[in-house]
Amino acid sequence: MRARTSLLPALAFLSLAACAPLSPPPYSQISQAASAVSLAESEGAHTAAPLELAAAREKLSSAKLAAQRGDNLAALQLAEQAKVDADLAQAKARTARSQRAAEDLRAEIRALQEEMERKTPR
Repeated sequence: MRARTSLLPALAFLSLAACAPLSPPPYSQISQAASAVSLAESEGAHTAAPLELAAAREKLSSAKLAAQRGDNLAALQLAEQAKVDADLAQAKARTARSQRAAEDLRAEIRALQEEMERKTPR
């Protein structure tokens, strides 16, 4: 009987420890994901990468909800995925902007070449 009563506090502690969250709330990762989404939006991802931006927003929202529920592991994973999606959206937006700039330069070069051909005597 004595062995059972000495185990009772240990079992109570272990059962409480099992209920406690194993990881801290991922506030930093959620903040980083939110910043990445904002940056992607400011880079024009809404037109260049709308699917990736929408995925990032959805995962960020889900990460916040998971953190509120205390599901810290899910919140962490969703926040990290949201950041990756936002980074991809930002990269696609920058690529699209660079491609437009390159096409504008090619058009200017063509125009200058045509003008030079018109002005050169034959």
